[in-house]
Amino acid sequence: MLLLSSLWNEVRTGNRSDAIIIPSAVIHYARPNLFFSEGRYAGPADIWSPKKGFLVQSTNPESYNLNFPTTGAHNLRFYLIITGIDVRDLKWKPVTHEGITATVTSVATNSASDYWTPTEDRFVTRVELTGPDAINQWDNPHPNPIAKPKLPQTFELVGRDRYGIEVVKYGFVLKQWFVVRDGHLPFRTRTYSDHLAWCNNIGYQMPRVRDLTNATKFGPSIVGANPSSPGNHYTRHIDVGFFSEWGDLYDYDCIDSFSGCSRFFPSFYWTSEVRGRRFSVFSSDGRIFDWTLPPTSREMEGRVTCVSNLKP
Repeated sequence: MLLLSSLWNEVRTGNRSDAIIIPSAVIHYARPNLFFSEGRYAGPADIWSPKKGFLVQSTNPESYNLNFPTTGAHNLRFYLIITGIDVRDLKWKPVTHEGITATVTSVATNSASDYWTPTEDRFVTRVELTGPDAINQWDNPHPNPIAKPKLPQTFELVGRDRYGIEVVKYGFVLKQWFVVRDGHLPFRTRTYSDHLAWCNNIGYQMPRVRDLTNATKFGPSIVGANPSSPGNHYTRHIDVGFFSEWGDLYDYDCIDSFSGCSRFFPSFYWTSEVRGRRFSVFSSDGRIFDWTLPPTSREMEGRVTCVSNLKP
């Protein structure tokens, strides 16, 4: 947990000295959506709370890489659960690295667009990621390259009071950036080869299983990121795959327009891995599926999210 002890600051006006007390503020959790978060989907208790989200793992800038998130995509967002201060009193400057911006705002829970917004308080602190996207090239079979961030990059978000005094901060390290194709537009028939070429043309790569999930599949066997899940589903954990970190990506989406939407759909997302059969990962719960080779008509069901760089 991040804790700044109460401190005093003197503001002098003429001969008058006013003592201003800075309250203790603590960031307990970084909370993505909590669907598929309990039971078999729950991560270790010292990392994941099914009711609150990811526990803060480090307050040391040298180990911000232990915190959520390590992956990101355009318009994904999470909430910082802060106690000890009215979050409306905090001011945050956006932080930008390599074309990716983390923007922090305080929003009223009854007006937030996410129906999974935390409801512990009337106002909450939301962090939104924006960055490279390719929605204007979804229908182009030969798209132009888009910006590709050089990662990893460290983001340190600093909340200050009205006097500019640092009250609380949160840091994380983005290691991978994902770009989705097709979103929830009417289903398009595209082959794996179509999607692979599209990723390559925008300058990104087709992900592997461990870039998306930490699930374990048997027959044909394949294991996702480590530490792995005991079954064919993700467990919520940090740095074990895009879907494992963020949960059901469709729950970041919206219904009426693409403004502020993540544009992911509950679907199979292709990977580059083949072991007699080609593997894809279901975005909602991280399950691994295999498909016959050579491709059949069912191959048309897959979608793609391209990644800036593969996990080591």
